[in-house]
Amino acid sequence: MRAVALGGGHGLHATLTALRRITPDVTAVVTVADDGGSSGRLRRELGLLPPGDLRQALAALAAAEDGGTLWSEVFQHRFGGTGALAGHAVGNLLLAGLFEVLGDPVAALDEARRLVGVSGRVLPMCPEPLEIEAEVTGLEQGAVSHIRGQVAVASTPGQVQRITLHNPLRPGVPPVACREAVEAVLSADVVFLGPGSWFTSVLPHLLVPELQDALVRTRATRVVILNLIPQPGETAGFSPERHLDVLFEHAPRLRVDAVIADRNSVPTPARLHHAAEELGGRAHLGDVCAAGAVGRHDPDALASCVREALGLHRER
Repeated sequence: MRAVALGGGHGLHATLTALRRITPDVTAVVTVADDGGSSGRLRRELGLLPPGDLRQALAALAAAEDGGTLWSEVFQHRFGGTGALAGHAVGNLLLAGLFEVLGDPVAALDEARRLVGVSGRVLPMCPEPLEIEAEVTGLEQGAVSHIRGQVAVASTPGQVQRITLHNPLRPGVPPVACREAVEAVLSADVVFLGPGSWFTSVLPHLLVPELQDALVRTRATRVVILNLIPQPGETAGFSPERHLDVLFEHAPRLRVDAVIADRNSVPTPARLHHAAEELGGRAHLGDVCAAGAVGRHDPDALASCVREALGLHRER
C-alpha cells in the first residue's frame, strides 16, 4: 500500500510512526513555513528551507526501521550550552549542509534517507520556504488583525479565521508545489491529512494550488486524522467538526473518505458523523490517545484505527 501523509511537526511524526506499522511504502509531504527556533535561524542565515519538520519526519521513519533508533535519536539531539550551536538539532545542521552542497532539497532529502537507511521518503511541499499570514479576531475589538509568520500565528492569543501562503522570494506569485510531492499524491493508494497544528501544519498543504488540485484529483482514499485537543490560539474552542468546516472553507472542492478521531475527544459524535458525511466520508471513533500523554496519539492504536477505516485486516 502506497501511503502519503501531509503535515508537519509532532502531528506528522505521529502519523508516520503509525503508518510504518502498516506499510513500508510511506511518503511524507512536509510544510516549509517554519520560522522559529533552530529552523528559523538556519532559514534566515542561509536562505534555505527550514529543516526542522523535515528532520522530524526522517526521525519518525528512522525510528520505525530495524536498528534505526540510534539515528533517530542523533537526528533529534539538540546541542546545549550557550555558543553558536546551542539549540540546533543535529539533523537540522546535516540537512542544511546537504541542501547547500547538492543545491536541490529533494536530492538532499533522498540522500539523507539513504544515510539513515529508511525505506520511506520525505519531501517538501514546496521547494522554497514559504510564509504564513493569518486573519485573526479577538486581538482588537471588532477588528480583524493580520499576523505573519508560523510562530506568531501558532502563538496568537486571538482566534485564527483563515490563512494564506506567500513566497517571500517571489512576491505575488502563488506557491509552487514540489513536483515529486504532487506525483506521490496522484499515485498513492491512501493519503492522510493531520493531525497537527491545524492552521500552520495541516491547512498550508491545501493552499499550494498544484498540491490542492492533486488532493482533489487523486484516486487515493483520503483520510483526515483529527487532533486530540484544541490548541490555544490556533483552534481554541474548536469542536472536532469545526476542524472539518475549516478544512472545507480552505479547499471547497476537497472530499474525504474517512475521518479518524479519539472517541473521548468528541463530545457530540452525531455532529462529527454528520460533518464527515458532508465531506463525503465516514467518521471512525476509537481509543487512539496515548496513555498518560495528553494530546499525543498512541501509534499502535492509531494504526489499528487506520486499518479499520481502510478495511484492512491485521496480520496474524
